[in-house]
Parts: sequence; C-alpha cells; structure tokens
Amino acid sequence: MPASEPLLTLEPLLEAVREGLEADGWALSGLQKTTSYEFEGRWAGDSSRSAYLFFHAEGVPEWVSIDVFLDETTRGLKGNLALVVDGPELAKVRDPEQTLSHLAAVAQEALPSGYRTPLTLRYRLPRLTGDPADSDTEFRFKLYLPPSALQAGHSAVVALAESTAGAFRGILGSEELAPLLAAEEA
Repeated sequence: MPASEPLLTLEPLLEAVREGLEADGWALSGLQKTTSYEFEGRWAGDSSRSAYLFFHAEGVPEWVSIDVFLDETTRGLKGNLALVVDGPELAKVRDPEQTLSHLAAVAQEALPSGYRTPLTLRYRLPRLTGDPADSDTEFRFKLYLPPSALQAGHSAVVALAESTAGAFRGILGSEELAPLLAAEEA
C-alpha cells in the first residue's frame, strides 16, 4: 500500500502505529485482537474488529506503558494512544485537583496541538474492606488519532505515533510528574 493512500482497515493502521512507536524505541509487549458481530440496540447489524497493543521501552520503569486501542467498525476506523503510568497510592497524591491541573499543563506543553488529548486520573481500591488512602492511582495521557491522519495514510500515522511517543517521553521527564514517579519507586 502506498504511504499516502487512506488507511481503511485495521491491519494497516496497526502496522503504521507500531512502526511509529518502535521508531521512538518502544517495543511491542502484547497484542490482542477481537472480532464482534452480535450487537443489540443502536449497534444492531454492526460488526467490529479491535486491536489492543501494549508497548514498553528500555530505561522506562515497567509500570509505565503505551497502550493503544484501534477499532474498525462498519462506521470506519478510530483509535488512540495512551501513556499509562501506575502512580503512587492515593495518600501520596495530596490534592487530586491540583495533580490533574499540573499534569494537564505538562501534557498541553508536550503533546502535539490540535488533537483530542484527554487526561485521566483513576483510583482503584484493591479490596472493599481496604483503606481508601491505600488505593492505587493511574494516570492516562491520551491522544486520539484524527480521521485526517487516517485519510492521509501510512506515513502520516507513523509520524503522528512517533511524535506522540516522543511527547510521552517528555511528559515522563517532566518536573511535575517526577514527585509522583519517585513515590511509586519508593
């Protein structure tokens, strides 16, 4: 497939994203594909093929990954790349509102502009009888692949994936994230 033809199916999109992330030094550590045919309600009659990819990199802690979700439906392709950081226990994230504010500023500076880039802070209580202060935290910096990149083709998706991976490295090296990473290493 020529590098400038639109990406229309899952496999060429998967290969372009993989190529871009690997160009920045991230190695594929897991891949799962699913196909779904039976939907009810508003999705009745649709089908979906999805891929979940997981990447890790040398020199990056094992609790940091890039997770990718790609989806091919009867309505077209979509996908996102997410920097996933397992954070410290909730007690060490002193002020969630302030934490989100600082991390959003870091992401806004690092990630390419003009894209949909949400930030998620998750809490996970390991047991219902556990102390909420011991809850796990997780940060997800996400970039959604725009339809324009898919239309532009393989080269555009490779370039976007590679630049996003570089931006994720910038986020990991930021002063605002450093205290949260140090708390996780402790």
